Amino acid sequence: MNDATRAYHSPRRVLNAQQTRDDVLRTARELFVSQGYARVTMADIARASQVSVKTVYLSVGAKADVLHALLLGDVAASSNASTALRQVRDAPDLRAALAALAAGTRADQEMFKPSIDLLHSSMSSDAEAHEIWRQVVAQCRDALREAARHLVSAGLVDPDVDAVTDHLWFYFGLYSWRSLIEESGWSYDAAERWLAQHAWITLTGPAPG
Repeated sequence: MNDATRAYHSPRRVLNAQQTRDDVLRTARELFVSQGYARVTMADIARASQVSVKTVYLSVGAKADVLHALLLGDVAASSNASTALRQVRDAPDLRAALAALAAGTRADQEMFKPSIDLLHSSMSSDAEAHEIWRQVVAQCRDALREAARHLVSAGLVDPDVDAVTDHLWFYFGLYSWRSLIEESGWSYDAAERWLAQHAWITLTGPAPG
């Protein structure tokens, strides 16, 4: 094996290739979120990454491959749901349980913000992104249903798990957080306090007629 061949397989080359891939993915995420997945071209990604279009294809793949690589990395992150559920079960009363839910769902919103922004920008034009969003919504509702079951079994709320789940989803689901933070410009602290307080008011108030 000659020196040129050894250089081609060197650790430095592998490191540079990984750095290029990371740069392309980071740049693509920024473009997808700011401009929308459908409007961004491979040429846009290459230009913003300061590499050739061929390099983008070689380092990640086609545009759909870029999106799916980003989503795969995001979904691999861990959720705070199990911690929040333990805190709900240990809470001495309903107000403390709802405060735990507010804190736990806030932590997930902050951790997964890049994923949520990316999904919102791409799911209307990419079927896999839309399916991932559907799965994320289902997982969130399942976690809140588990919290609702505990609140009902502990006698802290009316014994209607479906209704309690719907209330928890309304206050602590993905759409509520996004509406307050992204669309209304609230701080996470203000949103967490407001959601916990108004969930408590709703769940302790009279049932709708």
